[in-house]
Amino acid sequence: MILIFFGPPGAGKGTQAKFVSKKLNIVHLSTGDVLRDQLKRETKLSLELKKIIENGQLVSDKILNQIVSERITQEDCKNGFILDGYPRTLSQTHFITNYFVKNKLSFDHFFEFNINHDSMIERITKRALVEKRDDDSEKTIKTRLDEYNQETKPVLNYFKKQYSSIYHIIDGNQEIGKINSLLLRLLKKQ
Repeated sequence: MILIFFGPPGAGKGTQAKFVSKKLNIVHLSTGDVLRDQLKRETKLSLELKKIIENGQLVSDKILNQIVSERITQEDCKNGFILDGYPRTLSQTHFITNYFVKNKLSFDHFFEFNINHDSMIERITKRALVEKRDDDSEKTIKTRLDEYNQETKPVLNYFKKQYSSIYHIIDGNQEIGKINSLLLRLLKKQ
């Protein structure tokens, strides 16, 4: 099963992706985790990635597409995976859609997590304190939120139009357990 989870930072998509990953025994591929794994390597790509991140820049579509497409070919993704935070631009969307067609893969569900602004800021602040994540600094959060609002909204519209029968909008303001149950019900309908 191949799932895509969308949502602004702090919407709960990562928490839900981890839950669904365990329930379905499929790999959770958070864009942040995939990038952090790449940074641990000593390759030309990882060195280029380190420089981009250290300068506070966003990772280009070309680099991210390369990293994601290489990652989903690994053995642990054969039974399925959850893309969490990818694709985030129309360029990435066209890349992954074409990649899926060429490799005879298909999307099973899209989940868009919505959350109000105050709850989002509160969650991110707590996460930064608990997990000590460098990517949850105030500057980075603003950059990610601006990017989400400018670049990811067209992606959501594209997938809603192309895959309306498997596109679901989830209220991320609900309790975690309620969202868990809702996701399992939607996944069982398939």
